[in-house]
Order: sequence, then structure tokens, then C-alpha cells
Amino acid sequence: MSCAQRLARLNLTWDRIWQRTAVQLASGLVLLTSLSPLHAQTYRLPDLGSSAETLLSSGAEVRLGQVFMRRVREALPVLDEPLLTDYIESLGQTLVSADRAAAGRFTFFVIDQPVVNAFAGPGGHIGVYAGLILAAETESELAAVIAHEIAHVTQRHLLRGLEDQSKISVPAMALMIAAAILGAQVSPDAGAAAMVGVQAAALQRQINFTRENEHEADRLGITTLAKAGFDPYAMAGFFERLSKSSRIAAYSAPEFLRTHPVNSNRIAEALGRADDFGARQHPDSLRFHLARAALRERSYKRPEQAVAHFRDTLREGRHRSSIAEHYGYALALTRAGQLEAARAALTTAMQAHVSVPEFVVLEARLDHAQGQSERAVQHLAQAVGLSPSHWPLRVAYAEALLHAGRPKQAMDELSAVARLRPGNPMLYDKLEQAAFRAGQQAATHRFRAEKLYAEGDREPAIRQLEIALRQRDLPYHEAAQIQARLEMWQAEEREAKRRERE
Repeated sequence: MSCAQRLARLNLTWDRIWQRTAVQLASGLVLLTSLSPLHAQTYRLPDLGSSAETLLSSGAEVRLGQVFMRRVREALPVLDEPLLTDYIESLGQTLVSADRAAAGRFTFFVIDQPVVNAFAGPGGHIGVYAGLILAAETESELAAVIAHEIAHVTQRHLLRGLEDQSKISVPAMALMIAAAILGAQVSPDAGAAAMVGVQAAALQRQINFTRENEHEADRLGITTLAKAGFDPYAMAGFFERLSKSSRIAAYSAPEFLRTHPVNSNRIAEALGRADDFGARQHPDSLRFHLARAALRERSYKRPEQAVAHFRDTLREGRHRSSIAEHYGYALALTRAGQLEAARAALTTAMQAHVSVPEFVVLEARLDHAQGQSERAVQHLAQAVGLSPSHWPLRVAYAEALLHAGRPKQAMDELSAVARLRPGNPMLYDKLEQAAFRAGQQAATHRFRAEKLYAEGDREPAIRQLEIALRQRDLPYHEAAQIQARLEMWQAEEREAKRRERE
């Protein structure tokens, strides 16, 4: 059997495993759980990256990336907050623009978990955990990790890893990937005997390949970091700080160190590579500090805890940006229902930064909460007029329109954003709400279908489209669009079932 055939069969096996299992993707979907006869040990597959053209076509890679993201959404709490998403996308695209090898589309997203880690997936999908953003003391440190993950994608480490493993039998390869995907759900006893048989030949080869990947990603990531104007020493500095913290707290080492093993040699090599570029001062952007403040506020389950945190840090001066700290304080007070105090904190933050989108959106939230919905609409309309390409402002404007009782206008605004950002469940969820309030039943079912499909639930999505087509007074052009979408999804479903029978 050829390598391409083996990979095709592997992809089918992979897809079936994902479809039948509610997966908890531990450690950024890159852990390989290997079981020895005496105890469990944890190893890692290479970070999922884009593939070699000889093994997987660009179209197949895109489809694999789409499936990958649906499974990520099933297993992990992807944070669809527009402002935070926009920040991590902007930072990621700045780095992509500085990397000549970074061809094609990249998608950056935040996972709402306090894990210090990041991962790269097929099709250029790069996930960054909230815990990593909070652990990064400078924007250059955060950029260093993202640049590292971009290098995993550009160097096609996933397919290079699978090509290396194609020398091993397909069942062994499938077993290793299944263990990696299932992660912590694999019982310490289940499959141990089977894994022992492939450990010596396959696992050691995998570990060596992983080390090569990590060093290559470091080297190229530092180059990208420097070309983008960030501090090239940030990668080594971040690695060293995480390593020191893990030695102090041996039982709470960051996940980044588990999935990206760091030793003194790796740190020394990163420092040597940075020496080629020299030190560069890169002041942190305000958005970096605002993102960290927003994530810090979200990290507290109870609003009074968040209020106490920001009150204390402001009083004691324990912060890097007083503006961002007042913003976090305003967010916490808003969640606690202390609206006047929240507005006062926001006013302090806005003194020299009136047009910052984060502040404009929060001010509109406060207006709505205090019964001034029309004022929120007016302020957001002005902001969108000044920055029409800023999609988080447009989403906030649509929400304000919805709150003000203008669902049809909200639908129009959200539809325009969805055309630019297809496949986003959050946008389809808001469109469904707007269509329902506008009394448009067909559109309600259609947007519900798009949300379900984006989340990987194809069968119920098909049923929603069928319901949409049965609605009365459905305009011809809308019916034609829904019918075309329905036929495409039905064909996908038939193909998936055919592959399951093979």
C-alpha cells in the first residue's frame, strides 16, 4: 500500500474516532499517552501542522482543517468573544506577514482555559490558551509562542511526522494517534499490552522527531519574531522563566513544558539565535494589556472576587498598565451590577483613549444596562462609521440594534459580518436570535442550521434546513440558496456514511 493510501485510510480512521467520541483534547491536542508495563508515561506527537503536498492536497488539507476545528469546538471551550479574538488574530497576522514561508490562510483563536499552552492544527489553525496570555509578561513573549506555532505549520510537521511513521504499520500508527486524541480518557490499563509492542520502534522515533520539530520551530520562530519587530530574546526568556517556575512547583509545571519540553540546551540555542538579531525594544500595545485584563476578569467565577482583585491591584500599584487595570475593574463592576462605579472606572480608563474599541463596546453595554439603548446605538453607529472594517464594533452595533428593538437591522449588520467571517458559530447564533425576533421563521431555521453545522452537528443541521424549506412565503432566491446548501450537506453525509461502512 502506498504512503498516500495509508494516509487516506488514516484520515478516515481519525474522522471516525472523532465522530464517535466526546474527546477531551488534553495539552493542546498534542499529547501521546504511551503505557509501559509498570506505569503510564506521557509523550507527544508533533504539533499538528499543514501537510506535504505529495501526501495531502491543499483542498484535502483545508477540509481536514475544517473537521479539526469542529472537533476542537466539541472538546474545548473556544472563546468567541469578538474583541479578544480580534486581538489574537491581529497579533498572529502581524507575525504571518513577517514570515515569507507563511503562505495560505491562518486562523487564530483563544481557548478559555487557564492552561499555559498553545497548539498548531491542520490548515493553519492555531489555538492559544487564555492561561498562556496571562502568563506572558510582555507582548513579545506571547508573540514568541505564536511565532513558534506558525513555524510548526509552515514546516508541515504533522505530515512530516506521519511520513516518518509510514514506515511502521498502519494499525500501529492508528493506535498511536488514537491514544493522542483520547488523551486522559484512555484507561491506565486499557491497551497497555498493545502499546508495549510498538514502543521500542515507534515511540523512540517519535520522540526524536518531536525534538527536531521543536528546535526547528524555535529557530524559525525567532527569525519571524525579529522581522516583525518584537524582542528576539523573548522566546528564551519565556522558556527560562517557565522552567524556573516548574522547578519551584514541581507538581504544577505549565502544560507548555509538557508539550514543548525545554532544557538548558534549548534555551542556550534560542539565546544564540537571538544574538544574530540583537536586542530590540518593543513596547507592549495597549490591546495586549486590555486583553490580559479582560481574561483576568473572566478567570474569576464570582464577580465580587474579580472586583476585589482589581481594587487591590489598583490600590497597591501591582500592574503594568493602569489604563488596562481600570478597564478590568470596570468589567468586574459591570458583572457585579455596580453600574455607576463601573462607569466611573471606565471614564478613568478612557481619559486619553476615547476611541479604543474595548472602551466603546463596554460603554455601550453600560448604556443598555442603564436603560439607554438608543444612546448605545448612536455611539456604536458613530464608531462603526469611523472604523467600518472593525468587525467586533459591528457585532456590538448589531447587538445594540437588537436590544433597541430593531432585529431586521441587526440581521443585516450581522449578515455582512458573517459573509466576511463564514463558519463562526457565535455569529450564526446571534443571527438566529435576530431572525427569531424579526419573525422570519425560515431564516431562524437556516441560521440555526449554520450554527449546528459549524459545530460539527451535520445531521441536525440538515433537518433544520429541511424545516426552513417548508416555511410559507419563502422568497425564491432564499429557497434556492437553502436548497443548494442542503444538497451539499446531504452529499457530505452520504459520503461520511459510505466511508464508515468501508
